[in-house]
Order: sequence, then structure tokens, then C-alpha cells
Amino acid sequence: MLCRDPNEYVRETKKDIFKMPRNYDSSLHPLEVPREYTRALNATKLERVFAKPFLGSLDGHKDGVHALCKHPSQLSILLSGACDGEIKIWNLSDRKCLSTIIAHDGFVRGICMNPSATMFLSCGNDKIIKHWNYDPLAKTREALQTIVGKTFYTSIDHHFKKPVYATSGERVEVWDINHLEPIKSYAWGVDSHYSVKFSPVENNILASSAADRSIVLYDIRQSVPMRKVVLAMSSNQICWNPLEAMIFTVANEDHNLYTFDMRKLDCPLQVHKDHVGAVMSLDYSPTGKEFVSASYDKTIRIFEAKNGHSREVYHTKRMQHVMSIKWSLDNKYIISASDEMNIRLWKAQAAEKLGLLKPREREQLDYSEKLKDKFKVFPQIKSIKRHRHLPKPVYNAIKENRIIKHSKQRKEANRRAHSKPGSIPYVAEKKKSVIDEQE
Repeated sequence: MLCRDPNEYVRETKKDIFKMPRNYDSSLHPLEVPREYTRALNATKLERVFAKPFLGSLDGHKDGVHALCKHPSQLSILLSGACDGEIKIWNLSDRKCLSTIIAHDGFVRGICMNPSATMFLSCGNDKIIKHWNYDPLAKTREALQTIVGKTFYTSIDHHFKKPVYATSGERVEVWDINHLEPIKSYAWGVDSHYSVKFSPVENNILASSAADRSIVLYDIRQSVPMRKVVLAMSSNQICWNPLEAMIFTVANEDHNLYTFDMRKLDCPLQVHKDHVGAVMSLDYSPTGKEFVSASYDKTIRIFEAKNGHSREVYHTKRMQHVMSIKWSLDNKYIISASDEMNIRLWKAQAAEKLGLLKPREREQLDYSEKLKDKFKVFPQIKSIKRHRHLPKPVYNAIKENRIIKHSKQRKEANRRAHSKPGSIPYVAEKKKSVIDEQE
């Protein structure tokens, strides 16, 4: 007795084509692989045709934007801090400014929110930390608490669970939200620290990047820092992987990003290359599989966490040095802030279609993705998928860096070939970035 599901051949609408039952026996379809390859090639070409990642910009700041902060539970709320001391609260879905606060004299260096989203904190070059009540519709703005420090602060970050936050400056200090003095203060022979970040998984672990090119790890239950690793150049920001407790990535001045395992700091797990300017900021996706970086070379790049080269690069003609970057909590959007006073919204997947999809449309997209993944190593598909148009300065800098890299490798190989065996040991590329490790 034959039994067929009506959903396989009944039309969705009157004008729809008839669905025919299909026999999947491979012997009846000898040309199946060539046909699938053609479909994969067409899907890859269409992906590049429809790759339009830029969604819009938020205008309103009167100076360069150097600090961004996501709301911990609402996708549409964003806080931004500018170089003129102004903080704005934005509604991303309407692309409107909900509130403007004159918070500091000079740069706003950092903004963070507490986990319950009842208040947010800011710090700046005026040596002041301020606690603010989070109410976008409030007409008057007065700080709940004002703490005057001895030195300027470079960044601030709130604990993911406890009423505790940390600041960086000449020292790394840990504060209780209800106290006016720090409960812990750390120093390890460093002039100043550039950034500080709590681990979202290991609750008591804290990391900072310092001016002496070091990355320092702390346990807030202890009174002294735990470990320290010194790189060839200084790092501008640190970001922890939200799903892997021990993994963090740093944005470095040498145009690269380095992913470390905190249990083994003598060598990075991965070196992420492609930028041609100092990397200023980065942020992980909520899934922990990818992260986005912002650079002084006026581009944004998206990296897979375990891949050394970027899968995507975003740029516009008007965008200047990108100083801060965030990945939205729904894993769909990227928010960037740059020197020319604009905040821009981008799609995380450049060719993704926004809005509701019909079942058959979703089925077709999933089928295309499977085909592209199946044939991704084929030269023609690989070339089309990888190709990007770049600004001329970035393109020329990439070519120059490639020439410099090959020249150094050739010189090192020649020195090793014409020297006494064993006198010039081979050092892996990843290990060259790490100079020293201390405990």
C-alpha cells in the first residue's frame, strides 16, 4: 500500500507549481554532483551580489565616539560616550536618541551597566567615576554618586553577578558599588593600564592590558596579581570568550589579535591577522564562535575564533578610525563607533535577508548553505567567496606587509642555511609575539 504525505505534493497557493514525488536513488541521478556544484557556484555568486551589510548610522554626537555599552537584557538599547564628555542613550530599532547627559569634562573613557540594568557607570579623563540611574525618559540628570579619584581612569567594567566593578588607570582597582573607596588595588610595576575586563564565566577572574606591553591576570579574592605575560607591543583592549572560561583575545598595536588560554600564556592559541593598523577594540559574539575587531585602518573585520584570517571586512568612504565595536546580543548585528562622530549599524552576516521568511524560502536558503559548505574547497567557489573590494590604502598596505613578511622569512632561512647547525634555532611565528611570562 502506497502512503504519501500531502505536504510533499499539495500546492501552498493556487498559483504555485505542482510538487512531484522524487526518487532519491543515486543510480537514477548520475549527474547529481555536477548539478549540485553548479547550484553551489550560483549560490556563492548570489551571496556576493546581495552582500550589503551597512544598515544605517546614528547621528547626534559632536565629537568622536570612543566608548559603547550594550544593555544586558534589551536588544534595542545602546549607550555611547564621546570625547566631549557627552553620554547618549539610543533606541536602535527607531535609530533615535532617548537621552543626552553631560557627564564628564573631557573624554568619556568607559561605560558599563550593572546586571539588573537599574544603573550605569562612567569614567573619564577628569579623574571622576559617576553612578547614574538608568531612566531614558528622565528630563533632569544628576549623578547618584560621584567618586573623585587621584588619577585619570582609562576603562571601567562591571561584574556579571556581584555588585562589584573594576577600573583601570595607574592601578587596577576593584570597587564595591556601595563604597567610595576601592576594596582592592593592584599594581605590578606598571605606569598605567589601558583596559580591564571581568570574565563572564569565571566570576573572580579579571584581566588588564598595561602600558609596559603586558597582560595581567587577577583573582579578586587575592591581594596580589596572579600571572603576567609580556608581548612585543602593547594591547589596547581585552575580551573574554563568553562560552569558554579560560579563553580571551587581545587587540594589539602590531595590527594583530592574539587569543590566549589563561592556563598556558607562553604561546597564543591563535594569531589573527589581516588588519594593517593598530587594533583598537574587539567584541565576541554571544555564541563565542566569532568576534569582531575595529582598527585604526578604518575597517571592521569579523574573525572565526579558531581562524587566523578574517571571513569579512566592512568599510565605508566616510568612516574614519574605528575606536569601539560591539556585537548585539541576538547575534545578528554589529555596532561600531568612530572618530567622525558616527555610530554605525551593520549586519553580522552581510548577505542575510532580514525579516520573516516563508517556509519554502527558509528551506531553499538552508539547502544553499549546505551546498556552499560541501563545495567550499573548490578553487572557483573559494575564490569568489574570499574576494573583497578594499580601500586603496588598505590594499597597498596588505601588499607591502606581504613583501616585508616574505623578505624576513627569506633572510632568516638564509642565515640558518649558512650558519653552524643548531646555532640559530627555529622559533614558531606564534611564539615570537611573547617576550616574557611571570607568575
